[in-house]
Amino acid sequence: MATITRPYILPDLLAPGLSVVFCGSAVGAVSARVGAPYAGPGNKFWPTLHAVGLTPRRFRPDEWRELLALGIGLTDLNKTQSGSDAQLTPDGDDAASLARKIERFQPRIVAFTAKRPASVFLAQRSVAYGMQERRVGGTALYVLPSPSGRAGAFWDERPWRALARLVRDGAR
Repeated sequence: MATITRPYILPDLLAPGLSVVFCGSAVGAVSARVGAPYAGPGNKFWPTLHAVGLTPRRFRPDEWRELLALGIGLTDLNKTQSGSDAQLTPDGDDAASLARKIERFQPRIVAFTAKRPASVFLAQRSVAYGMQERRVGGTALYVLPSPSGRAGAFWDERPWRALARLVRDGAR
């Protein structure tokens, strides 16, 4: 069962004009416990950011606030629950709040770190990996395979590499 708390479990890492903002479903149980995103054992988020060239070194989850200096932000569709996607309830999802954050901060790209948050945000039953047709203002929307250790069967680094090229090339 998802844990429901108010206010946000982890704060957003947002600023105007970022290159990319990664958006997950919600923080996992380990992340909620330690106060750092993508902290679960086996999560590929931090090693992948480095492997695809988005960070100059492999950051630890507790260094997450340092991403802002690299033009990278973090948020989640569901800011009040924690756990795996199967444990989350729809009442915690807040697509309208996410849309307002995108409109306010205007990152170049919002990259969903799994199909679930993208599907909920886009109100589509099915989404494909990669760039989406829909935009929010000038912000492009991109869908990535989940870096969660639980989603290993679906792991593919290629969309992450393609995103990194878009970020480096300044694509909008």
